[in-house]
Amino acid sequence: MSYSTAHIRNVALAGHPSAGKTTLFEALLLAGGALQTAGTVERGNTVSDFDPIEKARGHSIDAALASVDRAGLHLNLIDTPGYPDFRGPALGVLDAVETVVVVVGADTGIAHGTRRMLDYARSRDLSCVIVVNKIDHAGHDAGALLDALRAEFGNHVLPLNLPADGGTRVVDCFGSSNGSSDLGPCAEWHQKIIDQVVEINETVMDHFLDQGENGLSATELHDAFEQCLREGHLIPVCFTSARSGTGIKEFLDIAEALFPHPGEANPPPFRKGAEAHPIVAVPDPDMHVIADVFKVVNDPFVGKLGIFRVYQGTLKKDAQLFVDDGKKPFKVAHLFKLKGKEHVEIAQAIPGDIAAVAKVDELHFDAVLHDSHDEDHIHLAPMQFPKPMFGLAVEPASKGQEQKLATALAKLAEEDPAFVVEHNAETNETVIHGLSDLHLRVMLQRLKERYAVEVDTHPPRIAYRETISTRAEGHHRHKKQTGGAGQFGEVSLRIEPLPRGGGFEFVDEVKGGTIPGQFLPAVEKGVRQVLASGAVAGYPLQDIRVIVHDGKHHAVDSKEVAFIAAGKRAFLDAIAKAQPQVLEPIVALEVSAPEQHMGDVSGGLSAKRARISGTDSLRGGEIVIRAQVPLSELEGYAAELKSATAGRGRYALDFSHYEPVPAQVQKKLVEQYKPHPEDD
Repeated sequence: MSYSTAHIRNVALAGHPSAGKTTLFEALLLAGGALQTAGTVERGNTVSDFDPIEKARGHSIDAALASVDRAGLHLNLIDTPGYPDFRGPALGVLDAVETVVVVVGADTGIAHGTRRMLDYARSRDLSCVIVVNKIDHAGHDAGALLDALRAEFGNHVLPLNLPADGGTRVVDCFGSSNGSSDLGPCAEWHQKIIDQVVEINETVMDHFLDQGENGLSATELHDAFEQCLREGHLIPVCFTSARSGTGIKEFLDIAEALFPHPGEANPPPFRKGAEAHPIVAVPDPDMHVIADVFKVVNDPFVGKLGIFRVYQGTLKKDAQLFVDDGKKPFKVAHLFKLKGKEHVEIAQAIPGDIAAVAKVDELHFDAVLHDSHDEDHIHLAPMQFPKPMFGLAVEPASKGQEQKLATALAKLAEEDPAFVVEHNAETNETVIHGLSDLHLRVMLQRLKERYAVEVDTHPPRIAYRETISTRAEGHHRHKKQTGGAGQFGEVSLRIEPLPRGGGFEFVDEVKGGTIPGQFLPAVEKGVRQVLASGAVAGYPLQDIRVIVHDGKHHAVDSKEVAFIAAGKRAFLDAIAKAQPQVLEPIVALEVSAPEQHMGDVSGGLSAKRARISGTDSLRGGEIVIRAQVPLSELEGYAAELKSATAGRGRYALDFSHYEPVPAQVQKKLVEQYKPHPEDD
């Protein structure tokens, strides 16, 4: 099918677990003619959940793509995982779309994932739409849920349609005021949404005041509606039942008529150069190509697959493309559209479209593809991914598989921006970091099933940090004489605490050349070695300013290695006097559970040094407890919560901040630390 940029709509389905995103994805493909028969999560035959682990677990763990073509519409759909454990793939795809559809289950209502995905979408200036799914679920209250959405997210949350006849159909309340719904007459909601839309645009408002609603042209109404979405002035709500098909065709009609196309939406946050100057990628098919890789898949059959969004120019098969600032281009031998695990070959991808290219080793997440060196040094402003706070030390179960393990872990890290692999030189350990225990377990399962690598693991490592709480001076003279030329370097420095999150600053205040300029980088290198390895408990240091102000050198014996050692030891000397502290990660925890278990849940959290910040009552006799808890206290919490709530409790967490550990915890961590002995 031939289509232009104006026909394209890029939409991500997001939201909390069990809201029905995958079933909605399937229903939209069926209604749009991309499928003959819809699959189900229960049967394990959906387009998007094609990974064996997804089928076994019954929920999405990765983002998947497919598209719908019908007259006037090319809809690129992305199904994203709902569990916060797999938020990396869910957030990674957001920059590829103009519209984020947050799916809310009518049976469960607003949840942690609802809030978080709306927050992320708005932080990237994306249009937001809410779909209330499962409107045929027995016992749900659509009116109460709509009121709750407006109370939670604002009065600019307004319905485009409403359920009728017990959720067996939907009636339009944007284009018409005459219908009747399960929530009563549509006229009141119609007036509210029309008033909200027309007030954004002065011209449209004037026409509306002069001639009334009937005086507005379809173009005026579309343009004002699209402006409302783009500026966050409106979050429309659509009602559906993906299982029965209710509201699905209407949703496709709404996407075609009202959602922004790539030429209308807010421009993506491209930056150029070290100064990160904003630039605008223009969706013009005749300009140079600019595309961004938003997802990488290491497919065992086709190799590395880079999935990208074209922002400017037309990307054609056999084109020569550069990756980032690379000097050597690669040839686009094959260009694909994706339909779940299927790859459909295409001849070109126009501005706004989503496509994929295979077998290009240089591709990585957030790589910029372009066909001219005029577009060197361009990148998208980075997405703020949640901090991976859970860690496991891993080693191959069999000797001789170290390289195979390293290669497999690198491939997994390419696919998930929230999965991080580090090698700790101090302990000679490979440590994997993820968003939860479940996240890491799934990664280890993929390691075994996809790459045939089995590993032994050590207990989870908490991402503690070290810092100082007061100013202090440090000094060290490094002197060695081993026959012939020796080593000499002397460093005096002072250190100061920075505000939490301040990072690290290195300041040169040396006067009179007491430390020659060529040796200052060596001093900083020694300081940074301590920053990485820790000083009192073996954890990285942060929030410190180091000021080097004096020292001595020798005309013959001073060398870089001497000032590295002197800088390192002077820094350690200062830290010992600066009341060092161990910091622990604190997470924001949100627990949902039946109301009758509130006491057990609250008591369990209090025993974990939690600070409970609030509780909310939900429909259906559920409560939500919000708290801040040290991450170290949550080991095994999933099983504990399951036991305390008869399997009905669930939780989500996000990194909040670092704060000092209690004195007894610091003492234990310091006693466990065994620094490597060093030569003097």
